[in-house]
Amino acid sequence: MTEDHFMEPLRAPTGTHDLMPGASARWVALLGVFASLAEQSGFGLIHTPLFEDVRLFRRGVGTETEVVGKEMYEFTDRGGRAMALRPEGTASVVRAFIQHHPIPPFRAWYATPTFRYERPQAGRYRQHHQVGVEVLGVADADVDVEVLALATDYLQGLGLSGYTLRLNSLGDGACRPQYVAALREYLTTNKSSLCDEHQEKISLNPLRILDCKDARCKAVAVGAPTMNEALCDDCAEHFARVREGLDAQNIAYFLDAKLVRGLDYYTRTTFEVTLDLGEGELTILGGGRYDGLVEVLGGAPTPGIGFGSGIERVLLACDQQGVFEVEPKTPLAYIVDTTDGSHARDIVAMLRKQGLFVERAYANRSMKSQFKTADRSGARFALVVGDREAANGTVTIRDLRGGGDQVVVPRDTLFSSLQELVAKN
Repeated sequence: MTEDHFMEPLRAPTGTHDLMPGASARWVALLGVFASLAEQSGFGLIHTPLFEDVRLFRRGVGTETEVVGKEMYEFTDRGGRAMALRPEGTASVVRAFIQHHPIPPFRAWYATPTFRYERPQAGRYRQHHQVGVEVLGVADADVDVEVLALATDYLQGLGLSGYTLRLNSLGDGACRPQYVAALREYLTTNKSSLCDEHQEKISLNPLRILDCKDARCKAVAVGAPTMNEALCDDCAEHFARVREGLDAQNIAYFLDAKLVRGLDYYTRTTFEVTLDLGEGELTILGGGRYDGLVEVLGGAPTPGIGFGSGIERVLLACDQQGVFEVEPKTPLAYIVDTTDGSHARDIVAMLRKQGLFVERAYANRSMKSQFKTADRSGARFALVVGDREAANGTVTIRDLRGGGDQVVVPRDTLFSSLQELVAKN
């Protein structure tokens, strides 16, 4: 016996999952909702590679973030190049913007897998999937409002409610350095009360401590100075304009002075959407402005803003609220051919070309077996071709959901006859 004979059954890697037909109907519907909203707001679809030069994420996301420092999948390819699987969506879009020089304002939406090595749990996978948008080339605070409105329209379009939009401003290069210095001084004074990891990281990036989930760091963060107290006039004006726009559109939000998000590139407007599941909060969407990222990655100074939302997490939230329940699509008709199968072959081809979803059986199964399969398929009609129908050039249409009524029609009028029956019922 070979070694393979004794192998454990092959399964999807830990932290990943298979999306099977049936369950995928919700994904198709979700992507339809998001794509429709994004396209009507002027966003075009962008696809970027799943893997990139590792320097893109080290520079853009930040080496001191957990995403890059602990969770990013890195590898050396066969050419000896250091590469990484994409851990988030924004950096790749910015790299594409720099490389291809589109005319600003550049609006792009995406639906993509992302990869992070972390402990799998509900709604969190090592390969998860995101939808998101990015706008590059506009610094106007009104664009922030448009992006936030799109985010909330998307969640409402799925039927979600009871979520909290958390909002903050992280300032910019003119005012954040002074705030970071004040925060570092405060945290140094309270160093012994921080978790072990962040006691060693005060000098590197004190903002990360405000995002720490450890109870000790949370307690220290309560008394920490806030960025809102240190905003320069320009940043304060920008943030006021954002809040004014949200108020004008009746978009509810909560000012969270401790909100920093987990990535280094955010400036000014920063936000996330959370939902209380009873056993803790689930973050289902997050983003913000990143006005310095294009320059960091080698492009000309260009403002930007965007958000990403995990599909698995959003659908988990939908499950919790009992919304966005999507039934798998079922065929309109199922062809039952008791001759040699050639009639089923030709009818399927004809009706599918005319835009109908139809199915058939194979391998010359019995009529009884074919009708069982037709019933399980959920089809409304069975299209029966036996010896008599084959000789007469007809098809018997049997209503599988309306009491078994049936009618015999010429094959060349089958499409119009089905349309009439659908309209009638």
